[in-house]
Parts: sequence; structure tokens; C-alpha cells
Amino acid sequence: METTKSTLYKLVSRVKDNRFDVDKLHDYCLLLQIGIRDIQVCVTDSKDNSCLLVEDFLLLEIKTVNARLKALANLFENHHLLKAGFWKSVKLSLKSHKFSLVPSSHFIPDSIGEYLKLNCVVNPNVEGEYYYQHKSSNVVNAFAADKRLVSWVESLYPAIDVTVMHQGSSLIEAILRQKGATEGKNVYCILDRNVLHVFVSQSSQLYYYNQFSIKSSKELLKYTMLVFKEFELDQRTQPVVFWGSLSEKGESLALLRKYIRNVNLGKKPGFLRFNYMFDEIPDHHHIDLFSMHLCD
Repeated sequence: METTKSTLYKLVSRVKDNRFDVDKLHDYCLLLQIGIRDIQVCVTDSKDNSCLLVEDFLLLEIKTVNARLKALANLFENHHLLKAGFWKSVKLSLKSHKFSLVPSSHFIPDSIGEYLKLNCVVNPNVEGEYYYQHKSSNVVNAFAADKRLVSWVESLYPAIDVTVMHQGSSLIEAILRQKGATEGKNVYCILDRNVLHVFVSQSSQLYYYNQFSIKSSKELLKYTMLVFKEFELDQRTQPVVFWGSLSEKGESLALLRKYIRNVNLGKKPGFLRFNYMFDEIPDHHHIDLFSMHLCD
């Protein structure tokens, strides 16, 4: 895929639908999800809501914000699609622990800094303040992110109004659309490499969302159980759905099931169509990336 080799990034996985047509980029949506040391790429067809491309990259030797931007620039320069400017839409999701959920009725764009002060410290020299308005849950996700990165991505697509969001926003949209939810509270967890996202919802309303940095299966269990305790959930009956970097036979899932009886891995989303070649991607992977398709 790359025209030159690079020591700045590594392709982890790539799946492409053979129906992908470069002459139809004007019908396709480009989804970019960027973390501190990784980036995921997805292309969806707006006409039939199908997934056409998924790529996962690791960014190597990232110790500064400048190093990350350099690695990304190198990747985009060597990629045969990412610098194309004819997409129907471009969406950018940023992984950040600096966020705050605010009720829509109380949200004031000029007060993002005040909302964030409750949860984190923002460096105005490096980070900009952004927000994403959720239409399905009457909540606003205010967050901080590398402003040079956002400006750089926007500059690549001058003819397109890039939608900028926080990773949690695509996940919120995903869980509030889950079919088969119980009448009581529902718990959803996403393990994105070493970050655990936990959500609690009921009747299509979001009650809780938080992130935890974890280094072991024991910490994964610890933070999941903290949420159970906070909401007084029954370990014997409460269903929990997990997406992300877990495996059915792995240590983390085995440990969770010792303490929580009803733990299951999530499925691919029903709002996108997947051709047979995407069967090689485990059903519980990339829910955050795929759910960007829902965000306008």
C-alpha cells in the first residue's frame, strides 16, 4: 500500500472490499481516528451504508506531539488515498482523556475551558478546545486535543467541512442504538489497547461514561467492578457487553467471568453492511471507528 518503507509507522491490519472504486470517492466517507500512538482509517459508502476499507496503523517512537505529527505526515504522504480531496465527507475522531459531558441545555461554547477544568488541565499552547453536539442524547461532548493536528487534517481537505469529534462521541452513538438492550441499566465496555471506556445507559439515555488507563487484567476487573458498585448492579444478572482488544479465550475475559456472570463480546454494528472479506476482523473490534459513520 505504501510507496516507500517507513520507520515512523507500522501497518497492523488492512481489509479492503473489492468493490472499492477510486472513481467513486465523491460517494465515500473517510473516517480517521487518531490516538497518541495509533491511527485507524475506514471508508464507508454513503449510498448503501457499506464498509469498504479498514486499516489500523501503529505510530512508532512517539515521544512528543511533533513526533506524532511527523509520523502522520509521513504516512499520509505515502498513502494512495488519504490525500485525495474528493470525498463526500471527512470525519476526524480524536482519542483523548480530556473531555467533559455537558447537558445541551446548559452548554455554552465559550465556556468549554470551564467545563474541562473540572476534569483535567489543558495546555492552551498545544491544545485547542472542541465540542461535538449529540443529537440523540441531548448532551455535548467538550474536549481538548492537539490543535496543530486538527488544523493539519483540516488543511488537507480545504473543500470539505471536516467533522471533528472525541472518540467517546462515536461510542455514545453506538451504545444508544444497541438492539436487545434490557429494560434496566445496560453496561457497555470498550477496551482500546490500554484504555478502558465504560458506559451505563438505560432506555436510550446515557447515565455514565468514563475512561480508565489500565495495565493488566486485574485493573480491567477493578474498574469494571467500581462501576458495578457505584450503580449497585448485580454481578449474577447484570449483562455486560465488551468490544475492543479482548479475545474470547484470553485472560481478561476469563477473569471478568469469574466475578460477573453475564459478560459477552459485542457484534459488528447493524448500521453498516460488511462483505465477506471483513469476516477476518473479529466482530467486537473497531466499534468506535465504525460508529463514526453515525456522526454528522
